[in-house]
Amino acid sequence: MSHNTSPIAVSDDASLDELLALAGARYDVRFEPVTVGDTTLELLQIADMVALIDRLTRESADGPLELPFWARIWPTSILLSYFLGRMEPGSSSGAAKTMLEIGAGVGICGLFAAARGFDVTITDIHPDALLFCRINVLKNGLSANARVCRADFSVDRLGRRFDYIIGSEVLYLEDIHRALVKFLSAHLSLEPEAEILLARDYHRKAPTFLRRAAPDYDIAERTLGYKETTPPEQPGATGRIERQLTTITRMRAKKHA
Repeated sequence: MSHNTSPIAVSDDASLDELLALAGARYDVRFEPVTVGDTTLELLQIADMVALIDRLTRESADGPLELPFWARIWPTSILLSYFLGRMEPGSSSGAAKTMLEIGAGVGICGLFAAARGFDVTITDIHPDALLFCRINVLKNGLSANARVCRADFSVDRLGRRFDYIIGSEVLYLEDIHRALVKFLSAHLSLEPEAEILLARDYHRKAPTFLRRAAPDYDIAERTLGYKETTPPEQPGATGRIERQLTTITRMRAKKHA
């Protein structure tokens, strides 16, 4: 099956059916249920990632190959979503706390936070990630609590601040750490309880980022994990138990005299 890979223009008021048609013209897609705690959401996924990568490899020839990592459901995103489930979505005044998700991919963390009552802005730089996020917001009836927009956290400014800033696997490129720290400082609420929560694979360290952030933030880290059994009936599966570990970095702005 042939798919269109050219850039797309999406109207802000496009319906779920219109957005699904755009996604279907680019990928073979399906909805998959994902459960965190007592909440289950239907998330749009690429139906056969291996087949897509094979196709992209053939089409790239000798040119650069861009793999759709944004489309993957990362264990770190699931664990960060669990962690956010322990947090209170409303302020003392009763208003919903605001949250910004950066490098969102398909928006897992922001979507689950919106389902709990947070007022969430979900961002990424990849147009297809934004398309999938918008579909997921509409599919799960979260338009009242979640909006999707493009944001490059290495250069952009959104002109507002948030009670929480969250991100999953956004620290893998060291050359953007300085810009990321500046972005976080420009968008975190000035309230003392405002907080940044960044999740990464336990085995992936981030000393450069932590060193750059340390002068301005009090930083604490916590490890979360779960065990996952691969069903033996799946192709290539062994039925073995794998442990997924994630480091959650929590940051609050220091009080400077």
